[in-house]
Amino acid sequence: MFISPAFAQTAGTAAAGSSLGGMVLQLLLIFAIFYFLLIRPQQKRLKEHEARLRAIKRGDKVITGGGIIAKIVEAKEGEDEIKAEIAEGVKVTISRATVREVISEEK
Repeated sequence: MFISPAFAQTAGTAAAGSSLGGMVLQLLLIFAIFYFLLIRPQQKRLKEHEARLRAIKRGDKVITGGGIIAKIVEAKEGEDEIKAEIAEGVKVTISRATVREVISEEK
């Protein structure tokens, strides 16, 4: 009574091929936008962080993942463990991966 028949349904088979191509194109465009706005900058920050971790040397001040500010006492290149002084005379061994940020480099 209130519903009119849908006459455009017969043309659906011809438009299905072009709409599928358009949908694939839109998905590729969305993926490209996500890659350039989210994934690529995150990978760049990760590489920079890893480079800073490899460059840690004696005398640097760091913040660990737990929020402890420490001064590096001994850091051998290629080793995962570094020795840090968290207070006067208190030295601990920490993993290089737990360092969140290098806050200063003393020269």
